[in-house]
Amino acid sequence: MSAPSASDAVKAAEPSPAALVAASSSAAPEEKKDSKPEATEAKPEPTEANKPEILDDPQTDTSAAETAPTIEPDPEAAARAAYDADTLYLEEHMPERLDMSTTAYGQESVNENHAPLELDADAFSDAQEPSLLDSTYGSNASGASGNTASISSSIFHYQYENGRRYHAFREGQYVLPNDDREQERLNLQHHMWRLMQHGALYTAPLEQLSDNMRILDLGCGTGIWAIEMADEFPDAEVFGVDLSPIQPDWVPPNCRFHVDDYEDDWTYREDEKFDYIHGRALGGTCADWSKFYQRVMDNLKPGGWFEIQEYDAWVFSDDDSCDKARWTMEWVDKLDIASRKFGRTMNVARFHKQWMTEAGFEDVEEQVIRIPIGPWAKDPHKKELGRWEQINMQMSVESHTLALFTRIWGYTEEQARLLIEGVKRDFRNKDLHLITSYRFVRGRKPAA
Repeated sequence: MSAPSASDAVKAAEPSPAALVAASSSAAPEEKKDSKPEATEAKPEPTEANKPEILDDPQTDTSAAETAPTIEPDPEAAARAAYDADTLYLEEHMPERLDMSTTAYGQESVNENHAPLELDADAFSDAQEPSLLDSTYGSNASGASGNTASISSSIFHYQYENGRRYHAFREGQYVLPNDDREQERLNLQHHMWRLMQHGALYTAPLEQLSDNMRILDLGCGTGIWAIEMADEFPDAEVFGVDLSPIQPDWVPPNCRFHVDDYEDDWTYREDEKFDYIHGRALGGTCADWSKFYQRVMDNLKPGGWFEIQEYDAWVFSDDDSCDKARWTMEWVDKLDIASRKFGRTMNVARFHKQWMTEAGFEDVEEQVIRIPIGPWAKDPHKKELGRWEQINMQMSVESHTLALFTRIWGYTEEQARLLIEGVKRDFRNKDLHLITSYRFVRGRKPAA
């Protein structure tokens, strides 16, 4: 699978509504001509008595006309007209907005004490988008477009909806696609998770465990995390489970993948329990988190660690950017409501620390990392993360929207894509300083 260029990743996957509404340019009306020529009256030759007085009028002063500066056309006028036409098109074709009463709920529930991100005033003077072909990222890192030979062929009978491909096993249970575009996004996001931890794959103190530990990755996606863990711990056994068989064939000998649903009963024997269980971006995949945590606890060895890496399915700002980013706030609000109606809430990252503690885990710790959408932060590390996050969010909005908004809100595909384009425009707006947050939560099962 070839990685897209950075320009392909940042721009909208579908044509902008601006393409449907061309900028209108008004031409000067043509003078109306009579069919009959007017009769011209012969005028007498001027004499000193009837010669008109010549006034100092710039309209009749030929020298002034010759020296008047030429008015150059505004090179940005067409772009502004197209932008205004785009906005008008979005306004006129969007479904009626819902009452934003849940916005306060969503913002208050994740509004925590934090130091505001410092703005780099020169952020966009020399900003360059990261390349998806950069040596630190690429489809070759995981080979995540292969097949799994041990899986029944029926698993590969994918479902197609709104131009995207979805899993066939437990059809409809997971609302994000599994096609090549989504796999590229997941691998890009994996690069971001590692960048947040300065290259580390985990935060749990695994050095306390034995070298031949058993590791389980829940919702492993393309398998890139499990593969890299198997490389880092060659004496360990690493297992990955997911609803989609999108992992590669060629993997380290100590890494295995299975198509399975982690919401089903876990059937591991007593001698198959794990030293470390890992989950990432599981928001929107679980209907019963209490049962989930109980299963994790039951299948860990005494003293084993569980770690979940999750993002808040919300957008924040330290200034008034959220008030201005109305397409984005409309989107996250409806996304939150739709996922709850679907029975698998997406915006759950802020609850994991509490859930882990209530399940009986010890030494529970949470790390929250706030990331700008775009390279506007002054801190170099945040700036680099912001460049990647801008690409990730541009890709994420379509993945997270199409299924939920058409199934739950009753949007047509066209209506959903119009909203998607409006949100992407917010993410590209250099005047907005939007922020996302990621959480690393870990806990230890009590020793026997």
